[in-house]
Amino acid sequence: MELLDSPIRKYAWGSQTAIATLQGRPAPTAEPEAELWMGAHPASPSRLAVSGTTLTDAIAADPAGLLGAAGVERFGARLPFLLKILAAAQPLSLQAHPTLAQAREAHAAGHPSYVDAWHKPEMLVALTEFDALCGFRDPAVTAADLAALGVAGLEETVGALRQDDKAAALHDAVRGLLAKPDATLVDEVVAACAGRGGAYSLAVELAEQYPGDAGVIVAMLLNRVRLHPGEAVWMPAGNLHAYLRGVGVEIMAASDNVLRGGLTPKHVDVEELLRVLRFEVLDDPVTRPTQVGPGLVTWPVPVDDFTLHRAVLDAGTPAVRLPGGGPRIVLCVRGGVRVDDGVVPVTLEAGQAAFAPASRGELAISGEGDVFQAATP
Repeated sequence: MELLDSPIRKYAWGSQTAIATLQGRPAPTAEPEAELWMGAHPASPSRLAVSGTTLTDAIAADPAGLLGAAGVERFGARLPFLLKILAAAQPLSLQAHPTLAQAREAHAAGHPSYVDAWHKPEMLVALTEFDALCGFRDPAVTAADLAALGVAGLEETVGALRQDDKAAALHDAVRGLLAKPDATLVDEVVAACAGRGGAYSLAVELAEQYPGDAGVIVAMLLNRVRLHPGEAVWMPAGNLHAYLRGVGVEIMAASDNVLRGGLTPKHVDVEELLRVLRFEVLDDPVTRPTQVGPGLVTWPVPVDDFTLHRAVLDAGTPAVRLPGGGPRIVLCVRGGVRVDDGVVPVTLEAGQAAFAPASRGELAISGEGDVFQAATP
């Protein structure tokens, strides 16, 4: 095992207290701290704490030794996942990600919205109460909510949402709002939502951060989710989503392919977004943990880029064995634990992480605290 020195990404939507408090540093910080990245992503790789070598360079020097021959064959000489602590104090952009086939084809064709040839499925597990938008609501329900506002400019959107074909209803509504963004219409909708509470409060909240942005109305087509600690949202390819507020552990395939749909000053590629979106109703966006052993849970996902386990150690369960082979990153989010790979054990405190190469077997965890393990299946 090797301790990691991992970078913190500072974005305007981040928190000035959450990551610092988790790591035991003084808060508030001078700038918002949005994400703690643990992995080998070339944009902000972790470093091996003893040598100072980036994990990216260490993998390049010995890909088979760190990733395993099977991992190199499947994913190339790269760590296929990225683990993060995400701390959102303000809403992030509406976004979706392509399938692997879409990413490979578009990247090979030189499409400007694709920076690599990989997909980016992702999952977030809440550490605190966490608000998010995830997947489309039933368009008939959204149509009724929007019609009740009495805003004349919404007639086309409401008509689209009332189509019997739900996929066509969602597609046509999203296209109509994004293809010809209308800041005046957004302002009228927000004014009509003011004071109504319930589902209408979302538009008012988002407009405070992104006035006149068509994404404010598009967001009303999505499920608003309040996660309790330990619950997750799973965002496969084509799922339109946005994080609103809270602290969580996020795991994703290591890609930067993002198609934005609003709530951002960045470019919105409407046609490409419409091509990758899955226009289907998501009835239950929440993914709940599955217990796989004493003190050990996971959140099953249908991809082979990553798995995520959580071990909770206390007086009743003072030791847990984390499953797996392949490269792994172990993150402590509470308390203090000892992680033993049978060769060089390490001690982790809250906010610290360590890397285990593919040659290690199961990891033995002891102590008192909460631990996440990111791995390949």
